Amino acid sequence: MKLEKRWLLAAALSTSFLAQASEQASCHVVRFADDGWTDIIVTTAVTRQVLADLGYCTQVKRLSVPDTYNAMQDGKIEVCLDNWMPSMEHDIKPYLENGPVQSLGPNLEGAKYTLAANQAAPGGGLENVADLARFGAEFGGKLYGIGLGNDGNKLIQQMIDRNAYALGNFSLVASSESAMLAQVKRADRLRQWGLFLGWTPHPMNNPLQMHDLAGGDAFFGPDYGGATVYTSVRSGFTEQCPNVPRLLNNLHFSLHMGRYLMGPILNKNSNPHREANAWLNAKPQTRASWLQGVSRLNGQSIKTV
Repeated sequence: MKLEKRWLLAAALSTSFLAQASEQASCHVVRFADDGWTDIIVTTAVTRQVLADLGYCTQVKRLSVPDTYNAMQDGKIEVCLDNWMPSMEHDIKPYLENGPVQSLGPNLEGAKYTLAANQAAPGGGLENVADLARFGAEFGGKLYGIGLGNDGNKLIQQMIDRNAYALGNFSLVASSESAMLAQVKRADRLRQWGLFLGWTPHPMNNPLQMHDLAGGDAFFGPDYGGATVYTSVRSGFTEQCPNVPRLLNNLHFSLHMGRYLMGPILNKNSNPHREANAWLNAKPQTRASWLQGVSRLNGQSIKTV
């Protein structure tokens, strides 16, 4: 009888130890990259909040797309949630082929990324990228992009360099997302024409009443630059710290979520972490679906709704 009790106690302690087993110390801090787009600020803030609730520490570094993949190659970044495909294919392809970066599943589908004109630009006379050359004077020969190194800027510069759609006389104005939007809003107030990079999800689509331009398939892809956004991690991360990639594979964001969370951040200068936490508290079923098969940092299981 005593032997049986000892065996049962040992089994119970062993089971408890396995349940409480945590990931190795190198997994306790998860480092993210974001390139300054509001959409990735939002998705990164939401993901960091979930990880914090699980006991992880997280860090985020503001990096351009090329610098992000270099940092992953050097082992300085674990996660980036903003691999827009197909527009970023040329940026990420060498790293996927050589091995330092691994692409996980999509976290957002139905996105768009293409050239757009503001409300002041004509509707019937400007519907296609091929029409732009006729209106070079109205646009001041300028096409507004976002941050340096951005894949969209590269595509625009390729169009200009190759004189595609007779855009050789246009010049790219590279700045930042906020500066680009400020310029377009200013043009709207002055009833001037503005030509810029537009994408969905983003709250700019409503106040600007922007017009996506057709015909840029050769550079931005079909369906007005239809895009799927993937999660990227440094190679070896899924094997070293399997719990976090299980969460990352479960993440599925929506266009509505993106617009909803980006609005207060852009228009009211609200704190991304506060908005992320409020959204997660209001979406317990979504949170529960993301946590399927995921444990806390210390190995404890999670009770979900």
